[in-house]
Amino acid sequence: MSNKTLPTAADVQAFIDAVEHPVRRQDAGELLDLMREVSGEEPTLWGPSLIGFGRYHYRYDSGREGDFFRIGFSPRKSRQVLYIMPGFDDEAELLSRLGKHKTGKSCLYVNKLDDVDLEVLRALCERAWATMAERYPQD
Repeated sequence: MSNKTLPTAADVQAFIDAVEHPVRRQDAGELLDLMREVSGEEPTLWGPSLIGFGRYHYRYDSGREGDFFRIGFSPRKSRQVLYIMPGFDDEAELLSRLGKHKTGKSCLYVNKLDDVDLEVLRALCERAWATMAERYPQD
C-alpha cells in the first residue's frame, strides 16, 4: 500500500498563477519563496494541489510505506494549508507568537499571511525542515 498523492511534472508557478483569489495567489507566491529559501530545494506539485519541498520515505508499523515531501503548502479556496510534517507537539512557544491560525496533526491553517508573524512562520518551517532531515536523512 502506498501514498496516493504523488509528485507530478506540472508547473508549480502556473498552478499558483491560476489561483483565483488574489490574496491567496499572492500569499502562495510568498510561501513559495519562503519554503524555497528554508529548504534550498525547488518545489514540486504533488497531486493536483500540494506544493512540496524535499522528499522522504516513510514506513509505518502497519506496513504502509511511501514517499512524501518534507514541508509544503496548498492554497485552498478558504485558506492556506501549510504542511509541517513533524507536527506541533514541541512548538507551543512558537505557535503562541504566530498569530491567527489553527492546527491539525501536521497541518497549519492560515486565512492570510497578514494574520501571522512571518518570522515566526519561517522559524516553524526551519525547525520542521531540520527535524525531518534528522528523522529521515537523505541517502
